[in-house]
Amino acid sequence: MMIDLHELLWGFSVVSLVLFLIRRLRSLMMSVAVGHESSAFPASPGPLPSLAKVLAAWRGPSPASPSFRPETLESLASTKGEISILRNGSAPREGEISHAEPEDSQDESHPAKYDDLLRHEQCREVREKGMHDVGAHEIDSEAMSDVPALSVEKVIAGEKGSANKLRKRPARLILPENFPVLELGCERSKKRENKEFEIEGRDYCLASKKGRRDVMEDRYGVTVDVAGDPKQAFFAVIDGHGGRAAADYVAENLGNNILREVETRGKERGSLEGAIRKGYLVTDKEFLSQGVASGACAASVLLKDGHLHVANVGDCRVVLCRKGVADTLTRDHQVSQEDERLRIENSGGFVHSRNGVWRVHGSLAISRAIGDSHLKEWIISEPEIKMCQITPDCEFIVMASDGLWDKVSDQEAVDLVSKQINLQESCKKLVELACSRGSMDDITVMLINLQNFRS
Repeated sequence: MMIDLHELLWGFSVVSLVLFLIRRLRSLMMSVAVGHESSAFPASPGPLPSLAKVLAAWRGPSPASPSFRPETLESLASTKGEISILRNGSAPREGEISHAEPEDSQDESHPAKYDDLLRHEQCREVREKGMHDVGAHEIDSEAMSDVPALSVEKVIAGEKGSANKLRKRPARLILPENFPVLELGCERSKKRENKEFEIEGRDYCLASKKGRRDVMEDRYGVTVDVAGDPKQAFFAVIDGHGGRAAADYVAENLGNNILREVETRGKERGSLEGAIRKGYLVTDKEFLSQGVASGACAASVLLKDGHLHVANVGDCRVVLCRKGVADTLTRDHQVSQEDERLRIENSGGFVHSRNGVWRVHGSLAISRAIGDSHLKEWIISEPEIKMCQITPDCEFIVMASDGLWDKVSDQEAVDLVSKQINLQESCKKLVELACSRGSMDDITVMLINLQNFRS
């Protein structure tokens, strides 16, 4: 069934008219209510204060403001009768506003008194919020006669909430400084630790420099005139890691253990090689028994009967100069070497490359060392040993930790020493060369003159 267009438009018009009348009636009622509430306050010639401040003043002093006393309002009520008590004789409850008309609405001083009262109330609220540098005359005031009573209550509640938030703000967080005792202890240890030192002895010299670590982990061992023979000597360079406990122990005991085994075995065939191997293994076993978690690489040279007996575990290196040509007598025991990697994997371990460096179980970049109890099943202490005769073309030996060899090649080291007359100056220049190329590791360089050890 079709609906007539005129009837449809008429129905919409009636509905629109009813809605319009309802809105007008509601706005009229709200304006009457607000006008009735604001009639208790006569018009002020100056700018009107905010309705929230007026309501707060009429409700009485805030419990958190002891400076605004009830006597202020009572004194005003007794003089002009501007505040009325409820009919039952009780004081107005919180949120209620007295609707009593002022007795003398034509009194010109009446608005000024209310202005003074409001300024006092505003200053009190300013003090509560902590804004002590703001005066009452700087507080913005607006006419809020058209704001409903519920909105005014929300404004007042919001202001009180913000004041409470300001009062409950926690104290500023103060971060503790570094523990001064530990700092002093570190400073003392750094002062005791020599950053650079040099040693010059008969037929040998040494130069050493501490790297970026807090303590120097390089060590050395020297024993000359073995059994009263000036052509017998023992030299060692030690590079510690994970602390200097292992390096200290190896420096003190490796030479003694090897020489003791040499004396015990006498001149048996192959006795020197067996004595050196037994000396390394005994040193490792004795250090592990102490339960200290650190390790050390070592390279040693035993000069006896006109021969060189070279041994090493780890990456300390021994280089022999033959008529100006570098002859490397040791092999660095690194995980990247295929035979070392296979040995570790066949024994149940694994190797992992981190930042381009192969490491045992992702931690240690060498495959042989003394100590390292947590990896002892794969990090062995059995040295590789090499023997050669000291001939007239053998000039000197360069022994050093990896702090030098990581930046200086074997032939570069031999060339630099060959150009110098003084071995001690050569040691210093090798250290300086490695540092100039960015070496941050501990560097220890030892030079041995072989001219007096030929048979």
